[in-house]
Amino acid sequence: MNKKVTVPYLIEQKRSGGKFTMLTAYDYPTAKALDEAGIDILLIGDSVGMVVLGYDSTLPVTMEDMIHHTKPVARATERALVVSDMPFMSFQISAKEAMRNAGRFVAEAGAEAVKVEGGEEIARTVSRIIGMGVPVMGHLGLTPQSVHQFGGYSLQAKNVEDAKKLIKDAKILEEAGCFSIVLEKVPAQIARIVTESVSIPTIGIGAGPDCDGQVLVVQDLLGLYEKFVPKFSKQYAHLGAEIRKAAGQYAKEVKAGEFPTQEHSFNADDSVLKALQDMEDAEKE
Repeated sequence: MNKKVTVPYLIEQKRSGGKFTMLTAYDYPTAKALDEAGIDILLIGDSVGMVVLGYDSTLPVTMEDMIHHTKPVARATERALVVSDMPFMSFQISAKEAMRNAGRFVAEAGAEAVKVEGGEEIARTVSRIIGMGVPVMGHLGLTPQSVHQFGGYSLQAKNVEDAKKLIKDAKILEEAGCFSIVLEKVPAQIARIVTESVSIPTIGIGAGPDCDGQVLVVQDLLGLYEKFVPKFSKQYAHLGAEIRKAAGQYAKEVKAGEFPTQEHSFNADDSVLKALQDMEDAEKE
């Protein structure tokens, strides 16, 4: 549990048949708790746009947003591998731009790897980023940055042609140097075939139990994002309801004069009180 998670460690997990975990994190206290819980990878996902910043998609998220949220996660983390999502338009324009932005994640924010969406079309860019010493995690299947192309967040690789392309893209990303691949919202059977087809780990989210690792958005896991709960997610807690309960009780006690009490207050030194009383008496005279 205390051994630092590295890229070679994850690849070894694949070879030995071990499973590993990944969760999203966007702030210091959450990252620290997840790291101490033994989560293997902390992903600063561009999902921050929806579950933290209130956007309807991940598309408005900027490099500055991602750098801002990566920094506290990196500071909080001792064991987990810290991976940052490269947001929309940060790697699609050119390989040079992608390399510069990947370098920013490492140099400025403290990330240890980056994640990019796409297959064959970004393979050369992936190789260039890896060539400068930055590990890259791939992402196939439902890639949220292509939501308008897909027409929504629907299940991917449903037919033979799309399934073949998914398998091909996974192999291309492996050849390009990716150390792992996220498979999002694809049939479990197809995810299993992809997992067996590559020597690098796959990480499933809505992709069944046969991937080498699993990832969830932490707000989904904790029951904090209630606008939409994906079918493939599982709520291990219902903190949204607990927060409303706690905040409601606080408001009730403040309005009733029940909080704060003397127990929650600080007392001035008697000498200070006496001096103030003497000053008040002198003013009255």
